[in-house]
Amino acid sequence: MTSKKPLGTFTVRPLDLSPAGPGERSDTELVHEWVTHPRSSFWMMGDARLEDVEREYMRIAAHPHHDAFIGLHDGRPAFLMERYDPTEVELKGLYEAEPGDVGMHFLVAPPGTPVHGFTRAVIGAVMEALFADPEVRRVVVEPDVTNSAVQALNKAVGFEVVREITKPEKQALLCTCTREQFEAATTGDAR
Repeated sequence: MTSKKPLGTFTVRPLDLSPAGPGERSDTELVHEWVTHPRSSFWMMGDARLEDVEREYMRIAAHPHHDAFIGLHDGRPAFLMERYDPTEVELKGLYEAEPGDVGMHFLVAPPGTPVHGFTRAVIGAVMEALFADPEVRRVVVEPDVTNSAVQALNKAVGFEVVREITKPEKQALLCTCTREQFEAATTGDAR
């Protein structure tokens, strides 16, 4: 999936768990750097070692209802995206599922130099990637109730808060966004 935006081209590819070649960094090393950065506190992996991140993403790769992707901005790794079946992972038994639901997490790499609108462009590209699957009718997310930054981003792309839920690791806001809500919220965005 490729999404051309004013800030550049965004693509996603499956997370590659193989070792890096000489002089390169592996996806696992990149993700480790991203999830342990202080800006990524809501990922709850701040103290994770490289082996912990590798083990977590090997578990995700082996799971039949969970996938991880590296997002590229103009060909360079810039964000992490996870897609999951919310009836099997994260939200199993915690909400009223509908046919065509898909769950999502995303994390933008800590910027060297912040670019205004970049994170908004990333979440737009993530949503476009999810809705590129014609079977997906609604995206479901469960951000921490205290994560106001991601709540604002979610609202900007059409998410509605359904209710607060209790998960083992956090108090979360159950939010949903249909294809139509996403399109209505982003109409007029340059694509």
